[in-house]
Amino acid sequence: MKKNLIKKYLVLGVAGIMFLTSALLVLPGIQNRLSWRWELANAYLRGVINPVSAVPTALPTSLSTAVAAALPTTQPSSTVVVTPTPVITEEVPTPEPTASPTQIPQRVLLPEPKYELQDINNCGPAALAMYLRFYGWEGDQFAISDVIKPIPQDRNVNVDELDYYVRNFAGWLQTLFRVGGTPDLLKALIAEGIPVMIEETFHFDENNWPNDDRWAGHYLLITGFDDELQAFVGQDSFHGANQWVDYKTLDKQWQAFNRVYTIIYLPDQEETVKRILGENWDADKNREQALETSRLETEEDPENVFAWFNLGSNLVYFEEYAQAVRAFDTARELGWPQRMLRYQFSPFLAYFHALRNEELATLVEYALDRTPNSEEALLWKGWGLYRAGRKQEAIAAFQAALAAHPDYLDATYALNYVIAN
Repeated sequence: MKKNLIKKYLVLGVAGIMFLTSALLVLPGIQNRLSWRWELANAYLRGVINPVSAVPTALPTSLSTAVAAALPTTQPSSTVVVTPTPVITEEVPTPEPTASPTQIPQRVLLPEPKYELQDINNCGPAALAMYLRFYGWEGDQFAISDVIKPIPQDRNVNVDELDYYVRNFAGWLQTLFRVGGTPDLLKALIAEGIPVMIEETFHFDENNWPNDDRWAGHYLLITGFDDELQAFVGQDSFHGANQWVDYKTLDKQWQAFNRVYTIIYLPDQEETVKRILGENWDADKNREQALETSRLETEEDPENVFAWFNLGSNLVYFEEYAQAVRAFDTARELGWPQRMLRYQFSPFLAYFHALRNEELATLVEYALDRTPNSEEALLWKGWGLYRAGRKQEAIAAFQAALAAHPDYLDATYALNYVIAN
């Protein structure tokens, strides 16, 4: 009798726990937290079963580092120039002489917007929310992420996706993004009252899997600087408001992402932005200067993996795929971070267009081992399969990309193209 009673209570207890768990899972916040814990546990388990290694190096038949170092140096020789003088074109009459622009102050601190602590892997939407709040916007990170990353487990938001949101949901503002930024450029914009958002290196405090290098990407909104401290102050959605970082450290962390920066400004500030950017206002000229900068940095420090990676990315922009894969081959020999292909995808384009399908497949699988739901890796997996004549598998990869990111236009195009052909 006593045993039956104990058994009855155990059954009721288990049923109660199951009911409570089911009830909690209905709550979005609890459901999201538990799903992320499952994702993290799953990532760690994958790392145990399939230990993470360095990014695979290029096949022996590929060109070596020595050959890669001999990349042509006939690209434009200009360097990034940030000048306060107006840009004069042939179409614009020469203006009357004016007084020199005011010198940049030694210290500028813009009003910090209301702080937003990011949800898991939501630094992009959180940083953008703070940026828009600077101009009076009243939304939050979820208003943004619901549009550009509707599935919370999407681990990356690209700079062009953030740009898309501003153009379509905050159209009273202007926005652009460029690469090859400099600390002086950041200071010039901030001195004119314009914060700047950059993408930079981030380091986890704990391993997500055995042998984790803890390297990741992160968005930071910069709202001030102090020359005496030799530091910028930023609104960091992970670490907190008003985080100071010295000029050299920021530039080093920024280099990993080709020093990409986003500028959001009011329409009446456009001439100011043009004046500060100079030739960098033009996207192609901006890339020419970034290309030259990355080439010079590979010469100054041939062991700098990010310099080589940036060189490859900038060559991809100009569709110089054969040269780009040489740069990426070298970067692979040096060893880029484990999560690099979670955030940057120019190697996929380079190896695909250079007809190195086996290398493309190798990199895609490495990327998916780290980030199984990466829509970009799934997209390029599909294109590689299609080129190899495996049409049905390609269709499945494109469908997986759309499942990972609904309304992903590149995957929609790919799927329609392959089905029609």
